[in-house]
Amino acid sequence: MTAGASVLFDAPGPRARVRNNLVTVLVVAAVVLAGWWLFRAFDEKGQFTAEKWKPFLEADVWSTYLLPGLKGTVVAAIISIIAALVLGMIFGILRLSEHRVIRWVAGAIVEFARAIPVLILMIFLFALYSEYDLFKSDDLALAAVVTALTIYNGSVIAEIVRAGIRSLPKGQTEAAVALGLRKNQLMRLILLPQAITAMLPALISQMVVALKDTALGYQITYIEIVRSGQQLGAAQQNTIPALIVVAVIMIALNSTLTLVATKLEQRLRARKRRKGGGPVLAADSIITDAAPGVDVTKAP
Repeated sequence: MTAGASVLFDAPGPRARVRNNLVTVLVVAAVVLAGWWLFRAFDEKGQFTAEKWKPFLEADVWSTYLLPGLKGTVVAAIISIIAALVLGMIFGILRLSEHRVIRWVAGAIVEFARAIPVLILMIFLFALYSEYDLFKSDDLALAAVVTALTIYNGSVIAEIVRAGIRSLPKGQTEAAVALGLRKNQLMRLILLPQAITAMLPALISQMVVALKDTALGYQITYIEIVRSGQQLGAAQQNTIPALIVVAVIMIALNSTLTLVATKLEQRLRARKRRKGGGPVLAADSIITDAAPGVDVTKAP
């Protein structure tokens, strides 16, 4: 960080910089000491011997435990993220409806879904699906995990969408109305393209949350990477190394998801800059989609 002024706080003076550097050194030293203590404790228990790590060099261990668990995690995450994005977009727009009843009902559903812990929702849905035999026995756990993650993350994304659209200047809506655009055209052509770019950082964070929460499915016998790691540790008597490998895999998955989403955000922002800062109301595409009978060339 530079010593220049910031919009968030004043630049620290000489004494403050010395104090900040000292606190940083102390914190780093504490983290290193804690890491060294954990390493020594595990090492004394024989958790870092070659025999504990040798199973990870065998193809059977990966094909029997880790790869099926990784597949379960990725499948549940992809389905729930896509479904949550769709559900969140719908309810986020409904919460902005001009009709009070629709706005209240959508708001009540979103707040209720956000208040339920994901694990409790998974357990409830698993019991419900089992009781009424709504899915095949092999798909019960997956259905419960995906439904619970979709409901919770969709409700959070709905709030992100609502806040993102409301953050746009009111002049965008007023100009679109002056040009004669319908409500769906206003949302589709003007508001959403601009809001999505602003919402991407929050959406990326919620996607990572959905990916990590797939691990909760292990409580309802869903085969994902954490459950597979525990089964591997029990079979090979190397629980700590197995969980360390699982942690590395989860970190790699989350980092990859964040990287891909960040690259997408950068491309969208670059495209927006090339187009002159966002959708322009006088653009040909918007003029073409204007309401029939409206002469947009004479609009104020």
